[in-house]
Amino acid sequence: MKLPTEAQWEYACRAGSTGKYCFGDDVNQLKKYAWYNENAGSKTHPVGEKLANSWGLHDMHGNVWEWCEDVWHENYNGAPVDGSAWLTGGDKDRRALRGGSWYYGDIVCRSAYHNRGVADFRNDDFGFRVVV
Repeated sequence: MKLPTEAQWEYACRAGSTGKYCFGDDVNQLKKYAWYNENAGSKTHPVGEKLANSWGLHDMHGNVWEWCEDVWHENYNGAPVDGSAWLTGGDKDRRALRGGSWYYGDIVCRSAYHNRGVADFRNDDFGFRVVV
């Protein structure tokens, strides 16, 4: 088991879609799929209370930021093209986070949005998903 790479995470989040979210571009639909600042009540929620994406994965948008294996880079210039983790260069003290959280707005819940966190930082809106 391991953390997903950013590429794996986004592939799983999109579940074959090409829009801003796994269900398309209509932000008004986000409340059906995600816990974020407009509907979460300032707390995390058990996984599976919102709709899953078309591959059956719940909470890819919102609820908690999810750690990825990749070292943080501001952009994807020079990133691996095979989906592997980008472990060289960048800010070695930080790792990529994906998905948004209950604390933030809809824009950070987009499938393509990436954020960063200090690798040993813990917070109540951070979590992880494992790849097997």
